[in-house]
Amino acid sequence: MKFQVNRDVFADAVSFAVKLLPQRTTLPILSGVLLRAEGETLTLSSFDYEVSAQTQVTADIEEGGTVLVSGRLLSDIASRLPNAPVEFTREESKIVVRCGTARFTLSMMPVEEYPSLPVVDGPSGVLPGDAFADAVGQVAVAASRDDVTPVITGVQLEIADNRLSLVATDRYRVAVREIDWESSAVAEGVTALVPSRTLSEIGKIFSHTAQVTVTIVSGGDRELIAFSSAEKTVTSLLIKGNFPPVKRLFPETVENYAVMSTAELIEATRRVSLVLERDAALRYSFSVDGLTLEALGSENAQASETIDAHLVGVDTVVSLKPQFLIDGLAAVHSEFVRISFTKTDNPNKPGPVLITSQSSKDQPGADNYRYLLQPNLLLR
Repeated sequence: MKFQVNRDVFADAVSFAVKLLPQRTTLPILSGVLLRAEGETLTLSSFDYEVSAQTQVTADIEEGGTVLVSGRLLSDIASRLPNAPVEFTREESKIVVRCGTARFTLSMMPVEEYPSLPVVDGPSGVLPGDAFADAVGQVAVAASRDDVTPVITGVQLEIADNRLSLVATDRYRVAVREIDWESSAVAEGVTALVPSRTLSEIGKIFSHTAQVTVTIVSGGDRELIAFSSAEKTVTSLLIKGNFPPVKRLFPETVENYAVMSTAELIEATRRVSLVLERDAALRYSFSVDGLTLEALGSENAQASETIDAHLVGVDTVVSLKPQFLIDGLAAVHSEFVRISFTKTDNPNKPGPVLITSQSSKDQPGADNYRYLLQPNLLLR
């Protein structure tokens, strides 16, 4: 094998190929990146049996071939090479990387022991890259981080009526975002439960691409999902299990709600919560006079603040965990926010609050993002 490639193109390709590799693996060979030089194309791949990444770049290939080298090491080297063409040469059992006056010699791993990348074939659709990345960022924050219940550590993707819904929950909150889905094949009722950490990284990877093609491979022992754009493809193994039907928790209509500045509410929450003890909640009192935030759970310090709020309906008091509330507010992406108060069968027990966007004090915003947060029953 012998080829020459642009330094920046090579560094970007290696960085992409190793981005989703785990920091530690029980099988050292899975920490490698596979380089295949053929014709005028250099293909870089990585795979750890759960996540795969593959990209192709144009290279001046003098002699083709396939080699496997340490992914992290090659990425570190590629990112620090001088601004000159990169020459990659196989010399017996070693790989030599030259760039300008810099020279590195790397050991090879056994290619024959490396697993074959998964084959992608199934219902697919196209999404705008920026909208996809935005949706992932809004929803993934609500996924559970407790591996004891793997099924809620993922984000559920659901296809229906030419719309793709992303849903996540950690039992205390539910986040839902919908995006338009363009597909030439019928894919109604198709679902995929993707690990939230992996999906978050995938969203960042494709955030600046015009379009992302999503392909769901179902049936068989290895159900997976693939995301691709241009010459880059990422696949992820799906989480097995039944995602809870949390979308039915959202109310059809809510008559009691308050509208306020999103930024003001975030900043007031951050200030007042400074005196809270760990995992304590803030009390939010909504009335015709505005919204009062109170931190009453500590003997050493207390705090309160009042901000403007337009209330529709009766006065309402709820206790909410500040970080959970901020997560929802930060994902609304609108100047104003509507906090709606749902009801339960018990008049003394508040229902979850529903957070949605608000275009202005009087006009509701788009309904493609909804965030349902369960109140804390303390401090009432």
